[in-house]
Amino acid sequence: MLRQIYTSLLIIVSPFFLYGLFKKKKGKPSVGKRWKEHFGFTPVLSNTSSQPIWIHAVSVGEVIAISPLIKRLKKAHPETVIVLTTTTPTGAEQACKLGDIIEHRYMPLDFGFAVKGFLKAIHPSQLLIVETELWPNTLHWVAKNGIPITILNARLSERSCQRYAKVQPIFNLLSSRISTFLCQHQDDAERFIRLGVQPEKVSVTGSLKFDISVNEQDVEAGKQLRQQMADRPVWIASSTHEGEDELLLTVHKEILRQLPEALMILVPRHPERFQSVLGTITKHSFTVTRRTEKLPITPNTEVFLGDTMGEMMILLSASDVCFMGGSLLGNKVGGHNLLEPAALGIPMVTGPSYFNFKDITEQLHQLGACDIIGDTATASTAILELMKDPSHRVQIGEVAKSFVQSNKGAIKRTLSALNL
Repeated sequence: MLRQIYTSLLIIVSPFFLYGLFKKKKGKPSVGKRWKEHFGFTPVLSNTSSQPIWIHAVSVGEVIAISPLIKRLKKAHPETVIVLTTTTPTGAEQACKLGDIIEHRYMPLDFGFAVKGFLKAIHPSQLLIVETELWPNTLHWVAKNGIPITILNARLSERSCQRYAKVQPIFNLLSSRISTFLCQHQDDAERFIRLGVQPEKVSVTGSLKFDISVNEQDVEAGKQLRQQMADRPVWIASSTHEGEDELLLTVHKEILRQLPEALMILVPRHPERFQSVLGTITKHSFTVTRRTEKLPITPNTEVFLGDTMGEMMILLSASDVCFMGGSLLGNKVGGHNLLEPAALGIPMVTGPSYFNFKDITEQLHQLGACDIIGDTATASTAILELMKDPSHRVQIGEVAKSFVQSNKGAIKRTLSALNL
């Protein structure tokens, strides 16, 4: 009954979802002719000799998180066929960077006919879902076909736990179909159990995001980019959202007032916003250079716009201080993952809204590697203090790197739990 009500609601809202998904936007990759895959018209695999492992990662962040595990799995079991599904075209673009070690398909919409079409074409041996992307009809039909379902890198914030508790029958419907929850932290595991998940189905394997691999080519490219900036102090506003850019440009104005030679690298979270963010920068009368222009950064450049995809580690490597976006918008976003700058040894500053990465952010804060600020005035103060003290930056950067190193091992524990 609950699924029938849910499906009726999905019929109503799906046109709006599909409009946003399929709408062409400048700078955003397109689903193109592959739109049929969302309706279960899934191309069969090039290798049909064995049942593949199906891994679902909704978009870019989840694909990046799961990529090291996929590489390790494929290296240990080269004969294993891996199908990686994403919902978004930006996720598909990121998945393609894995090359021929996976076959990419778009995730079918959560309608029974679409899910059944996908299963008929792919015949997976198991489904691994990255983080907590739970779709009632997908879980129902996958489980009904006898396919075990595991949630990898599972996380459940206190806020989400309380929301699920208010609709307990819906959560029970979802969780009953899932074979195993492999959680990031003990707190996550305890929340799942509090919601009624059987303890034997829950394990703590750690966060896959700690097993981040720093590509030395990216670091070297970052150093080369930094050479264009000479000895200027550089801070990066990473993964910003609509509404944050203007706030952070105001922060940069204050920084320039005290450090006229300072340079800001501004990296919007979503590629479809690149053009509008460029307009915002010019509206505030900053001299701007765009990454895509491939032009040198001159002493007059005040803002460097990172309008490319997949180059975050390069841009971070060229920076002295990282401000993490998604953290100045109240409860809208809830921050982003600080482990990339931490792995590179870059001091961090974040706004007050970081509930999606509460554990990692607060652990880094307790170690002194991340400042949590309350508003833009305190942001400029925190960034300036770090930019003016190179020796302190190096010291806390080493603390951040050590924190990442000491928490690695989630991939090994996850593969062991999966018997792979």
